[in-house]
Parts: sequence; C-alpha cells; structure tokens
Amino acid sequence: MVNEAAVVEISPTLYVVATPIGNLADMVPRAIEVLQTVALIAAEDTRHSRTLLSHFDIDTPLVAYHDHSNNAALERLLGHLRNGKDLALISDAGTPLVSDPGYKLVDLALREGFKVVPIPGACAVIAALSVAGLPSDRFMFEGFLPAKQHARQGVFKALLRERRTMIFYEAPHRIKDCVADVLAVMGPERVVVLAREITKMFETVKRLPAAEMLEFISADSNQQRGECVLLIAGFAGDEGLPVEVIEILDILREDLPLKQAAALCAKISGIKKNQLYQYGIEHPL
Repeated sequence: MVNEAAVVEISPTLYVVATPIGNLADMVPRAIEVLQTVALIAAEDTRHSRTLLSHFDIDTPLVAYHDHSNNAALERLLGHLRNGKDLALISDAGTPLVSDPGYKLVDLALREGFKVVPIPGACAVIAALSVAGLPSDRFMFEGFLPAKQHARQGVFKALLRERRTMIFYEAPHRIKDCVADVLAVMGPERVVVLAREITKMFETVKRLPAAEMLEFISADSNQQRGECVLLIAGFAGDEGLPVEVIEILDILREDLPLKQAAALCAKISGIKKNQLYQYGIEHPL
C-alpha cells in the first residue's frame, strides 16, 4: 500500500530569471543553476542570449519569446509546462517583465496552476534608484516615454504634482530632448538623475537640476549614448504653498477664472488670496 503522506506532487515550474544588465559578473549562481537544469529557455532575443549562455557553459535548448510572439508560440510554451517540463524565461538583460516581455506567459501559467518562481538579480530600475539619492520609500516606474514631444510633455504635465520619485527608461538619441521637456514642464529647479550604462565600462550617474542637466548632456555627446534610466524628483510644493492647496487651486481654476479660484481657495485653505493668485499667474495650467 502506498503511503499517501510520502507522496510528493512535483509541479512543472516557470522560472522568471534575471540576467546581467552589463557586467556578466552580476549573474547570480542560482540563475546559472536554473538555466542549466530546466528543459527549455524562452528568450527575448535568442542571438543575444546565446552569447550569455555560452559564457556560462549553458547548453539548454533556446526558443524565442518576445512582445511580437503570436498565440501559437505562447501555446507551445504552455504545452511544454503541461507536459511536465520546467521552463525558464529570460529577457535581453535585467529582470523579465520590467518593460520586457513575459506578462502573458506568466499570467496564463498561473491561471493553469503552474508554479512561477522568481530568480532575482539585476534590474536597471532598482540599481538606478539605489544610487540616485532621491527618496526611495515611495517611487513609481513608468517604463519608456513616448517618442513624440507632444505626447512626452503630456506625460510630464500629468505627473507635474506627483510626489513620488519617478523613474523612466529613455532611448539615448532622445535623452536630450526628454530632459528639455522636463525643464519646460516641471521647471529649471526640478532635480533629475541620469543613470547611464549601469554596470558597464562607461557607467555614469549624474544628479542635477533640470536646467543644469540639459547643459551637461548638451556639452557632452557621450551622455547621449548607451542605455539610460531617467529619474525625476517628486513634487515637493513650491512658493510656500502646500501640495494639497495647489491641488485645490488647480481643480478650481479648471472651471473658474483665476481670480475667483484664488478667492475660493483662500476661504477653503486659509492662505492669502494674493499669494494664491500670484502662484496661478506664475504657474498657468
């Protein structure tokens, strides 16, 4: 008779494996072990990943899985798990699903009851935040910004009063224009951090007010190369006005002339009407 207490159910597992973002020495031992022992690795770019795997003597079969993979490719990966075989997911660099493919695969794997296990490692967002010197207790990651100026400025306008540290990925050929948009929308004193080529030979982490950052990037074309993480300090209030009061004033002046909005906001907040009116003049919607 089989002892049921001794029976261990082994579930196929999808491993979400972080890989280095530059320096190969950042590959964690557990990631190497997992990639060597799973039956199949799904990679964003198989050509790129073969170089990495070769460096660590990993000869596990490799298949492509990226943002443009069709449902048939997704179904084949799920079929692999259904057949009882472990699968690893990697991206070109860093932690999969952080502005990289993988969401659909992880979602469906969980829906079908498969184990999904993270193998932590490099992540450009967290690496940049850790050395930026900006508040890190609360932050937001917005991924890649729009390529067009109007849309990009629209994102910054929507985040103008955001109090958390903001983190973005940006293409090197757009980083100068991007910082120019931060300057135009958020003002010259808003602190910006450029973390470029993290863990690589020409790693740069620079923290400056937006106006000075634009000058820094404009003066050195090397700062417009490589992979960029842009961090922006959260809104801390200005002109002596609390953030909450500015939010009230902004809501009111969406539907009222500034003079009336300032008068009504003064009654609500107890702050002088003239101070609110002056703020509105200097900070048009």
